Amino acid sequence: MPVLRTLSKVAKQALLVSQGCGCQPLTVAVRNISFSPRQVTSDASFHSVSFSETDHPKVLITGGLGQLGVGLAKVLRKKFGNNNVILSDIRKPPSHVFHSGPFIYSDILDYKNLREIVVNNRITWLVHYSALLSAVGEANVPLARAVNITGLHNILDIAAEHGLRLFVPSTIGAFGPTSPRNPTPDLCIQRPRTIYGVSKVHAELMGEYYHHRYGLDFRCLRYPGIISADSQPGGGTTDYAVQIFHDAIKTGKFECNLRPDTRLPMMYIDDCLRATVEIMESPVDTLSMRTYNINAMSFTPEELAQEVMKQLPDLEVSYDVDQVRQAIADSWPMNFDDDNARRDWGWKHDYDLPELVQTMFNYIGSETRLAQVN
Repeated sequence: MPVLRTLSKVAKQALLVSQGCGCQPLTVAVRNISFSPRQVTSDASFHSVSFSETDHPKVLITGGLGQLGVGLAKVLRKKFGNNNVILSDIRKPPSHVFHSGPFIYSDILDYKNLREIVVNNRITWLVHYSALLSAVGEANVPLARAVNITGLHNILDIAAEHGLRLFVPSTIGAFGPTSPRNPTPDLCIQRPRTIYGVSKVHAELMGEYYHHRYGLDFRCLRYPGIISADSQPGGGTTDYAVQIFHDAIKTGKFECNLRPDTRLPMMYIDDCLRATVEIMESPVDTLSMRTYNINAMSFTPEELAQEVMKQLPDLEVSYDVDQVRQAIADSWPMNFDDDNARRDWGWKHDYDLPELVQTMFNYIGSETRLAQVN
């Protein structure tokens, strides 16, 4: 701000001089000066690059080595071209990810590093997946606060400054025990009890604030529990729904850390990735809000186990309840109301519980048989 105030003073003085001598007013090229949205004036406005200006979006995915990043990169590369989608993370990628397309080191807590990546690669879409999940975040609150909140601020500022279309996922964890649980609408009271949930509510509100204040093209989906066959559980409260398939095939035994009657909304990863692409491609005038619920199915550990046992009748299921994770699950929605997403931009899921179980067994079973042969 000191630089802008100085320039403003110079401009006023120049205008006074020009009026006294009959000269043309002096124009000061303030817009050519590089700045951060942390110095944005109240009348600032930013706009995303329109698709008429570029053949395809140039996409950067932060936290790209997580459960969703690799899968989304695969979908987007097929759609927009391999070199138009850049995965990033602070970890070293496995060989198959590194050789599948562009990968770059990116630390969301390093503002300068992020800014250089966006500028040097002419990024137009930013998908922000970097975050510490629910159970992991509760074990390390200071780190979760830094990654989930401070990192988000860097992302918002850079996205606004460079006119990006920004996607930040939210979660069932953005709701709390005082929220309506069955179903949970898009707009209702949100009082989460975890640092993960608090940071996601913060992300929703900050993104919408930047949209209304600066014109940032912010888009957000509240994901239910996501189930994926090609990644290991990553510390989330809903990860039992992934672990059961691995344990069922490998050992024939599964121990669940939630009560058998704990109902939560869930979604197969292919539906999740498709929803993300669809919301990012939706025309602005179809969006009545900037943060949407999306849903596919809702089940309990007992219901999932029963469906699994239709294919593996000898599976032994036991319950050893983790009180921390159970308390988290009890504060979350049992079912999502996603009518707005279905009405505004045509969201429709493909996978219900039977299709989910069959797909998981097809994938994990084939992987296991291949490993045994090798």
